[in-house]
Amino acid sequence: MQKFRAKYELPFTLLSDLDHAVATLYGAWGEKIRDGKTYMGINRSHFLIDETGRLLDVQIRVTPSESVQRALDACCPA
Repeated sequence: MQKFRAKYELPFTLLSDLDHAVATLYGAWGEKIRDGKTYMGINRSHFLIDETGRLLDVQIRVTPSESVQRALDACCPA
């Protein structure tokens, strides 16, 4: 995660959610279907949370290429 943060020069902390507890609470962990098979997985999402715990931006089912720019636009407008 630190390499990802450094690669994109992100000015904020990233969250790691190994047991899916936060993803479940935020609605980003759930049933998915691919090639006719059903399984549990993450719906690629990002949540931008300020230092007081307020949600500044929520993007569910965002593409990897869009996620970084959307997060930067929400937290650090030009």
